[in-house]
Formats: sequence, C-alpha cells, structure tokens
Amino acid sequence: MEYCKLGNTDLEVSKLCFGGLIIGPLQANLPPERGAEIILKAFELGVNFIDTAELYGTYPHIRQALKKTNKNIVIATKSYAYSAEGAKESLEKARKELDIDVIDIFLLHEQESRLTLRGHREALEYYISMKEKGIIKAVGASTHNVEVVDACAEMPEIDIIHPIINKSGIGIGDGTIEDMLKAVKKAYDAGKGIYGMKPLGGGNLIKSYEDSMDFVLNIPYIHSIALGMQSIEEVIMNVCVFECKEVPQDVKKNLESRKRQLHIDWWCEGCGKCVERCKQEALRLVDGKARVLEEKCVLCSYCASVCPVFAIKVS
Repeated sequence: MEYCKLGNTDLEVSKLCFGGLIIGPLQANLPPERGAEIILKAFELGVNFIDTAELYGTYPHIRQALKKTNKNIVIATKSYAYSAEGAKESLEKARKELDIDVIDIFLLHEQESRLTLRGHREALEYYISMKEKGIIKAVGASTHNVEVVDACAEMPEIDIIHPIINKSGIGIGDGTIEDMLKAVKKAYDAGKGIYGMKPLGGGNLIKSYEDSMDFVLNIPYIHSIALGMQSIEEVIMNVCVFECKEVPQDVKKNLESRKRQLHIDWWCEGCGKCVERCKQEALRLVDGKARVLEEKCVLCSYCASVCPVFAIKVS
C-alpha cells in the first residue's frame, strides 16, 4: 500500500481510504459488529485512513474496529453545522461515539458555493480554534462543486479538501470533470490535502470499474481516494487494485454474482428528471420521491446522470 503526507499536514495516509457511508444505515445498514469486521480487514491489508460523517451513522462501526486494532488510524469526519454551538455539538458527538480524544480531520460537509462557505464560517472558526488546542489536527471541506474547491484553494485556513472525482464527472454540481481537475490541481499546488470521493460515481460506474480506477489512480495531484466498501471481498479487490496486484478469482466470482440494486437516497427532491430519463419505465414518483420498480430496472444508471442532487446510487 502506498502512503503519503496529506498536503501540508503531518498526517500520513494510505492511497486507499475506507469510505464509511455505505456500511451504515443510509445504505447497506450493516450491524456495527459486521461493519467493524469489514473495516478491520481493510486495516489488516494496509488501509490506515477512514472517512465518515455525523450523517452516516457509522461511528459505532468505526469505534468497534478501533478497539480491535493497535494501528494508527487517521479518521476524517464531517458535519453540516454552521454555528459555533452546532459545531461544538458535532465535535463532541464524534469524540464520544468514536471514543477518541482527538479528531484527525473535521470537515464542513457538502459545501455548495462560496456563499455556503461564508454561511458556515462560524463553524469553521470553531474547528480552527479546536485545532489550535490540539483537539482537531486538520480542518477543511467536502464538496461536489468546482467553485468550492477553487475557493478553498485560496483559503490558508483550509488544510483538507474532499472533492468528488470520477472519470465521467457524475455528481459534479457545477461543471465538468476537466473543470474539477483544474481546480483540484490548483488546490494541490497550494499545499492542500486532497482526498477524492465517489470514484465509481456512487456505484454507477461499476460496469467500468477498471477504467474508473485507472483514471483516479493516475491523477498525480490526489493524495488518497475514498471508496465505499460493504464486504470483505470488496476490500480485498480494491486493495489488490491499489497495489497493482491480481484480484483472486474466488473474490471476482463472489462479487460478480452479487445482486445489485438501484438506491434512491433520502434527500431526493422528487423533481422527476430521472423518471423522464428512464426508458425502461422503472422509476416513478411516490409521495414526492423517486421509487424504483426493481422488476423493470436494468441498472443502466442513465437516471443518475440527470439527478441534480446526486441521490441515485447503485449498491
């Protein structure tokens, strides 16, 4: 496993970061004990970096894994808090539920624009004050938008940026993948720690897994890549790919035989664009939300390409 310093911080992280969303209640909804087993397998195979968020509900999974390893694990978490009071509550919740005193990385979650960054300034200043006290080691922002990466590149107080990066640009809110890479390079050159998210576009690029991995692994200005994993087989496969090793045949067969499904996240706004795009008539609006008719869905993911809020995933 390749390791490097995360920008100008003192944090040394693995190239592969364990994406903590998928094991939690918002997606696979694995029990904490099972989630911890999968996380521990990643630790065993050299992953020392895990990304989560208050929203994900995976602090119990990570806590159990941390209790069973003696390795130095770097943890990044995020919160939607915008006030100092809210930021304090989020920080203390993370420390308590993870059962750790110091949070390595605390991010403003899913920032949408320069205006959003200004609206969360009070929370950011609180995190910075906690960094000065040694309770947080690095601060930053996660985003799906080019504008935010560009803005953060110019903010000396920002240490870490967590942007969406995949070969098709799925999920980027305000531009193309070329626009995003230009902004990411600017931030990297400014000394920011960069760890990308959604290299498979929320599962929508699974059919082009190898090309998608090649794409992100060959970008020289990304320190680490967060990848959601919900089984030990997925951990083994991804570690092999990141280490340029052959994936065991039994692991390949197991994953190929796994049934996948289209998943609509809770933040779906019911705009109906996915319903219009689906030629299989596998989507409909129910109570203001998109719903999947599994017997008609062919997992083409065309619907995800028109979702304005990136609420459609393949899991």
